[in-house]
Amino acid sequence: MKNVYTHGHHESVLRSHTWRTAENSAGYLLPHLRPGMSLLDVGAGPGTITADLARLVEPGRTTALEATESALDITRATFTDLDAKVEFVVGDVHALQIPDDTYDVVHAHQVLQHVADPVQALREMRRVCKPGGIVAVRDSDYHGFVWYPALPELDEWMALYQQMARANGGEPDAGRRLLSWALEAGFEQVDSTATNWTFSNPEDRAFWGGMWADRILKSALADQARAAGVPEETLTGISEAWQTWTDRPDGWISILHGELICTA
Repeated sequence: MKNVYTHGHHESVLRSHTWRTAENSAGYLLPHLRPGMSLLDVGAGPGTITADLARLVEPGRTTALEATESALDITRATFTDLDAKVEFVVGDVHALQIPDDTYDVVHAHQVLQHVADPVQALREMRRVCKPGGIVAVRDSDYHGFVWYPALPELDEWMALYQQMARANGGEPDAGRRLLSWALEAGFEQVDSTATNWTFSNPEDRAFWGGMWADRILKSALADQARAAGVPEETLTGISEAWQTWTDRPDGWISILHGELICTA
């Protein structure tokens, strides 16, 4: 099965991904971790969450998995100066080249929204997890994003992202579907919760709004939109709207995430 990563790996994308930590992106999982566990991080990205998780399960084994060698190089770069015991593996989450019952914890953050078959991905994550172990997933839900002020160009941004992600075979509203997917994958014991990222103070708005002002013009998403015939003035208008939102003292956004703790 082919996975197309809508965001790509432009600096504007990695700017947001390297902000992620276990504390701000995997808090629902942390109470379940203990030293000595083995952990697989699926779709490790730049590895900032992976590094935090690896520290929490040391001296246990941690494996970072990415879909391509070039993506895994980005993960490796984070660990250049870190004293962390991590293995690096290229693989497809639909068909992991990993034996059954290998890991105590299998984790994926913002992965299932991008894969061709999230149910099959969850089946594979369950297969490589030891009986009684944990499969933990967290994904955003784009139609669950709420922001103020109501700038028309940000509505265009949402519609455009939904169109591009779905054209790539993804499900941008994955958060609300996680429980359904897990049950279809055969999990019987599932703890389903939701948390938000909220950006509202000047520093946070500069980070989030500035990132999207750049991403809509320079990332793989922007290239895909241009190839689909989206006018340049539309992309420029969206970028300028994100900057307007950033500069507004009342600018506010909440990013909804669904999350699951599934017992294998």
